[in-house]
Amino acid sequence: MVEQGLIRAAQAGDRDALITLLREIEGHVYKTAFYILHNEQDALDASQEALIRVYTKIGSYEEKAQFKTWVGRIVTNICIDKFRRAKPTISMDEHDMVFKDKQDVEREVMSGYLAEDIREAIDLLPEHHRTVIVLRYIQDLSYNEIADCLDLPLNTVKSYLFRARQQLQNRLQEYQKGGVSG
Repeated sequence: MVEQGLIRAAQAGDRDALITLLREIEGHVYKTAFYILHNEQDALDASQEALIRVYTKIGSYEEKAQFKTWVGRIVTNICIDKFRRAKPTISMDEHDMVFKDKQDVEREVMSGYLAEDIREAIDLLPEHHRTVIVLRYIQDLSYNEIADCLDLPLNTVKSYLFRARQQLQNRLQEYQKGGVSG
């Protein structure tokens, strides 16, 4: 968590504090962007845009909201805008698997398949469901923080999460049965 003193110093014009602040949040920003966009280059672009926006808008941050919620809203809005402008593409990224111990190969392979199945299932969710799943389970935001971040009523966030979890459960059951319906 970022110290309030660092935020205040950045708001007061302390360039070193602002640079330190941006370095502290860049991992969180990229992670959020990647899990929403699921594309490394788009996530890097969105992260850079979000960090620039934090840099230029730090003076408008008010302590009414948590800093991570404020930053989360910026990143999420940028990603949603990118997602809406982007043409649908299929990611053909290949990931090398590295095994630490030969005895764990089967477990590593199965874990890799499960992680890929989960990523694919999340990718197939509607945009608003995917976003709340990422914010809740990847970024570990509370329901209230998600509501603040997305500027949605709390009950809408709960409803989106409920429906998204149902869809994920159904999709993952289809994967376990060996078939996937598009």
